[in-house]
Amino acid sequence: MSLITEKLVVLNLDSPDRHVATRVLAEALASEGRVTDLDGFLADVRKREEQMPTGLPGGIGIPHARSAHVTEPSLVFGRSPAGIDWGAEDGPATLIFLIAAPEGGGDDHLRILASLARRLMRTEFRDALMNAPDAAAVVDVVNREVVNQ
Repeated sequence: MSLITEKLVVLNLDSPDRHVATRVLAEALASEGRVTDLDGFLADVRKREEQMPTGLPGGIGIPHARSAHVTEPSLVFGRSPAGIDWGAEDGPATLIFLIAAPEGGGDDHLRILASLARRLMRTEFRDALMNAPDAAAVVDVVNREVVNQ
């Protein structure tokens, strides 16, 4: 199964804070059967966020967790035109990537995270995601730039 699909893209993520935004993104995983216990998974993500916020400079949020409630490695993308405070010093996140990995899934999520972080350094990649007209375009960009590398 694909790491990201059109059903795992939220183009108008309008949430008052990162916890609500994470729930919206995680609900996409649950509706696709990739998370078996939504609240259990969100607790794992929150525990990870408490260790260190996952906001990066440049308007990026990358919440992530390994969890017993995840059935397969998955990536959910959310775009927030208004921005959501994700703990980065330079301001709110407009591009959010929720990475979900099975608890015993090896280093899959670390590979995804590393590949994504490298691409996010490139303005062209961030711009392509900000300007993507639809979910299919987001999936295409992520598959081309992150997954198939």
